[in-house]
Amino acid sequence: MAKKIENEMSFLEHLEILRWHLIRAFLGILAVAIVAFIFKDIVFNKIILAPKMSDFVTNRLLCEFGRQINILKLCINSQPLEVISIKMSGQFTMHIMVSLIAGFILSFPYVFFEFWRFIVPALYSKEKKHAGGAVFYSSALFLMGVLFGYFVITPLSIHFLGSYSVSDQVTNQINLISYVSTLASVVLAAGIIFELPILVYFLTKAGLVTPEFLRKYRRHSLVLILALSAIITPPDIFSQVLVSFPLIILYEAGISISRRIVRKREADDRLEESGETND
Repeated sequence: MAKKIENEMSFLEHLEILRWHLIRAFLGILAVAIVAFIFKDIVFNKIILAPKMSDFVTNRLLCEFGRQINILKLCINSQPLEVISIKMSGQFTMHIMVSLIAGFILSFPYVFFEFWRFIVPALYSKEKKHAGGAVFYSSALFLMGVLFGYFVITPLSIHFLGSYSVSDQVTNQINLISYVSTLASVVLAAGIIFELPILVYFLTKAGLVTPEFLRKYRRHSLVLILALSAIITPPDIFSQVLVSFPLIILYEAGISISRRIVRKREADDRLEESGETND
């Protein structure tokens, strides 16, 4: 019945509903951004600028591991990285930008929930039942990706890019805007990439992807994964291999998800052919 009502709505009515979902999602981001703006000391000193410090958890653990296996090069970010602001309004502008990014990341479950509420009325009851955990799993995967990007990729990127030098006559003084932009792009890219199983789920439901297709192009996916790893990490083999592992796991998880959906669809088709109903 709900689906019928939605089908009878005009295009402008759909746009009006979408507009209110977008407004509520933006207000959710804004509310969290205001909190992040107020607690700037925690956001910048404890979170944003922390990965460049030698006592950051990832840097410390890698250094301890490197000492155990006698590879001191694993002691990354051991030298202080100087971050400067070269514009009069640079720090204030960056304060606002970081607050909005933090607002989006922390309120992502609510933002996705608002978009999901807009999509749900167009689904059939069976589709709603099987996609009930979409908000939870999408949010969990996104936040896992963000944490992976922050704790793994970011320290490696800062170490490589911050210490790279073309000449002893050139001193690295990293602009605050460049530093935050690099961190934000890495973290958000990792969060989006970790949504791969959700993407596979919906593509399989739409009939655009099958487990056979994913298995057939597994080797091609490895090349793509390595390419993605090279884009979001420093150009060294250690970083690329480290980042590629979770991406490979996510791809294999996508195959498993696709296989379960196809098996469920085939089972439902057999029940319908036999005249039985599937509750």
